[in-house]
Amino acid sequence: MEKQVTAETAAHRHPTYEVEPLILNRWSPRSYKETEVPEEVLFSVFEAARWAPSANNEQPWRFIIARTKADREAFHSFIFPGNLAWCQKAPVLAVILSKKTTAKGEQSRAHAFDAGAAWAFLALQAESKGLATHAMGGFDRDKAREMLRVPNEFELHAVVSIGYRDRAEALPEAYREREKPSDRRPLAESLFEGEFGRPTLQG
Repeated sequence: MEKQVTAETAAHRHPTYEVEPLILNRWSPRSYKETEVPEEVLFSVFEAARWAPSANNEQPWRFIIARTKADREAFHSFIFPGNLAWCQKAPVLAVILSKKTTAKGEQSRAHAFDAGAAWAFLALQAESKGLATHAMGGFDRDKAREMLRVPNEFELHAVVSIGYRDRAEALPEAYREREKPSDRRPLAESLFEGEFGRPTLQG
């Protein structure tokens, strides 16, 4: 059965042109159940990321996951307090990183762009499996690099929480009001034609 836009999404997101429901329904909740994610479901999320496009098929992305109590607590030590306040219940955390050099040993200009593509594939697959994901930039990269033994040729981009969504009421009060899909600026403000700033759409 084809998935439809949820009532929650429809209340907050109003696309001007047709978009697949999977894309609209994906957003970044903060409230997680402590329910374990089955391995076959979790790994399907990273399998999807594996098939993202990349320059020269370099596939620069790497993922380090934490799903045991000890590993999650290690991750908690380098996540900033504002994020830790809500993400500590997530059953899985993952660091997204990318290799800054190509197979020829040259500096890659596309590694971060390609890692972003892998993150998008990961997030959409997670949504299709009933999982919530939330990418966080608020963490101590130097501490994470040291604790996770990440070589210098890799750049750390984000920590992602993965798990099953819980009620907004389960969050600390300061985060409850924000627990809803966010809107986006009009397409006309992002899409130009011929040169930067030349509008191709009205409104």
